[in-house]
Amino acid sequence: MPRRASRRTAMAKKLSQAERTALLPDLPAWTLDAARDGITRSFRFKDFSEAFGFMSRVALLAEKADHHPEWSNVWNRVDILLTTHDAGGLSMRDIEMAKAIDAL
Repeated sequence: MPRRASRRTAMAKKLSQAERTALLPDLPAWTLDAARDGITRSFRFKDFSEAFGFMSRVALLAEKADHHPEWSNVWNRVDILLTTHDAGGLSMRDIEMAKAIDAL
């Protein structure tokens, strides 16, 4: 299957320390992962079906934004890491995706 063209118009820029300090308090449930230069959050649900449904909704957001999380699922838990590989770490795209995920 041919790869579709990216919807991004410009490469994301890695956030400065000042930008991180200003933006991360708006995401209190997310934790900075310094080793992977991203933010993480763990979600827990009633069961696997709820967790999988959540992942499906996040997948639709990610596809629309052309920004895909690193994640894992074990039964009722979904762990998400957001980092922007093209930028070499945390970018505004990750902040925006985290806010969209939180809004679910």
